[in-house]
Amino acid sequence: MTIAATAEPAHWSNIQKIAFRFFMIFFVLYVFFNPNGVLPYYDFVAEYYINVFHKFIPWIAQHVLHLSKPVVIVPTGSGDTTYDYLILLLITVITAIGTIIWSITGRNTPNYNKLFYWLTVVVRYYVGITMLGYGFFKVIKLQFPGPSFGRLIEPIGDMSPMGLAWTYMGHSVGFNYFTGIAEISVGLLLFFRKTSTLGAIVGLVVAGNIMAINYCFDVPVKLLSTALVIMCLFLLTRDATRLINFFFKNADAKPSNLTPHRFKAKWKNITLTTLKVLLIAYTLILDFTQSLSAEKQYGEKAPKPPLYGLYNVETFIKNRDTLKPLTTDTTRWSKLMISYEGGAQIKLMTDSMKYISFKPDIKKHTIVANTYADTVHKYHLTYTSPKPDILILKGNWKKDSINVTLRKIDATKFRLINRGFHWINELPYNK
Repeated sequence: MTIAATAEPAHWSNIQKIAFRFFMIFFVLYVFFNPNGVLPYYDFVAEYYINVFHKFIPWIAQHVLHLSKPVVIVPTGSGDTTYDYLILLLITVITAIGTIIWSITGRNTPNYNKLFYWLTVVVRYYVGITMLGYGFFKVIKLQFPGPSFGRLIEPIGDMSPMGLAWTYMGHSVGFNYFTGIAEISVGLLLFFRKTSTLGAIVGLVVAGNIMAINYCFDVPVKLLSTALVIMCLFLLTRDATRLINFFFKNADAKPSNLTPHRFKAKWKNITLTTLKVLLIAYTLILDFTQSLSAEKQYGEKAPKPPLYGLYNVETFIKNRDTLKPLTTDTTRWSKLMISYEGGAQIKLMTDSMKYISFKPDIKKHTIVANTYADTVHKYHLTYTSPKPDILILKGNWKKDSINVTLRKIDATKFRLINRGFHWINELPYNK
């Protein structure tokens, strides 16, 4: 016996129509202000109109909201800046006003079945393409790199919550695969109508986990992750009755109505299908190739910088004075970490960390360094390596002459690195 699919309602309740109008305007505006690379080259187009709001939002903050601090718009890597919250406020205000106007002018409209269908398509693709981007950057292990030298010697109590989360995620290659494949699966499932409900369910779990990490570890991507969760919930509203019947009431759940809304002209439908295939192919190929390229630039396969390694300072001579390793000394180095191109970290005896520009010349055996706070005054050093694990630095540092002997530390001896995976554990190895 064939069970008839759930029919689209001919008449919506007033609450349903008002809620739809709100989410229709809100999601369209959210995608407009946060394109997130969903469409090819759309980010370049967005720059032209976003620049208008880069001037408008600070003006609103100063003259209307009277915020105590000016809104500064610079790329910081944070998605939770004051500017982002003000954009969200602007979206919400416009949405509220638009919903009121639309509810007055469209009060005689019986339903929004067709608009609802196309809105779900937009939301599905927005969430799906966003998830694919995150997924590939985990499978290729770019978002969460392995613990750096600085992390390995940093006391856990000195880590920020976000730093702890990044170290936790970056330590395990397998966990990156697991979370990355889950996100890629969400993206692929959401691309097709027949699997979109499953994609929204899995997406709700995956995006919910991302949102929980962002909130609980103070990761500044709270707004986007929350939006993804809301969008997944929105996608499930179409099948809300069916899902409640199946999961909670042990009642019959009729098949979902998966009939697409088509155009009358055949060429329009063919064009739409072609664009869909091209967009999916473009997204998959671009995300994959960009991830592979990024892996070679700054990921696991990126070339190591000259003198790469974690070094312990054995002797530190300053102006012909050998400084003892006293924890109260604010000038003597404790360790030197060279882990990325063009930069290094110095850990002082007081446990404070200094980030510096550090550029070795392997032909001349010289180093030019400076602090990021002062790029004018350069420090010139020479280096020798009488043994593979010994590095000697000589030259001027600030207003002093220094002679530093360092010994390379084998990073694989850290317990976090060498513990590995064990199927059998007679006792918990919780150190």
